[in-house]
Amino acid sequence: MALRMLILAFAAALLPLAGRAEEAPVRLYAPEALVETGIFTYILPRFTLKTRVRVDLVSEGDAEVQLGSEGQPVFEGLGQVWHVEPQGTPSENAARFAAWLGGEVGGRTVTAYAPEGVALFRLPEITEQAEAAPVYEGDARLGHEVSRAQCARCHGVDQATRGAGIGSTPSFAVLRGMPDWEQRFAGFYTLNPHPAFTIIDEVTEPFPEERPSPIVPIRLSLEELDAMLAYVAAMEAADLRAPLTHQ
Repeated sequence: MALRMLILAFAAALLPLAGRAEEAPVRLYAPEALVETGIFTYILPRFTLKTRVRVDLVSEGDAEVQLGSEGQPVFEGLGQVWHVEPQGTPSENAARFAAWLGGEVGGRTVTAYAPEGVALFRLPEITEQAEAAPVYEGDARLGHEVSRAQCARCHGVDQATRGAGIGSTPSFAVLRGMPDWEQRFAGFYTLNPHPAFTIIDEVTEPFPEERPSPIVPIRLSLEELDAMLAYVAAMEAADLRAPLTHQ
């Protein structure tokens, strides 16, 4: 099935659930210092991908779920243990989010967040779990297909496309050897020049009419982005026989 048909079929299948999520998003409050780390930009789209439930950050008085110093401990960072606590009588979706954040999958998602290759958070009192290798749940086969269809114009994504694309652009195998490879792939659409021609469904805004994409755009769903991560995670990093230096 062509990638375009896959995207259309995926979107059509989720329309009823997406509409329901928009009607009743979970209202989450977190202190500004925690928000500024970028953790919610990383974890909330992944929760939505798995559940079709949207989570909005709101002010403290409007929240039905709160992160702070009371409730169930869920992760540690910024010099304290963060707890999740439903407020008042939470909705079913709010309780579901709190349970996810306090569960195994939510914990792995939080501890996998590592801007500049450095993890900011760990699980409370169980540091061994924070240091364990992350589990990539995406479909690596799909990730290979998507990478070849969308990225091979610029990058070598496998042995067959080695040397293809733009000569000054690193291959996936070279990028895989960088200590912050996961952050680079998970957030590639925020790194220049990608924002000018990339849309991630449910994450990025459409291109302004006055500034359309300068080339045929890349458009991915969160499922496809997770699939790419799984594909790259299983890839052997390029051996350059010298430490990598990067910006």
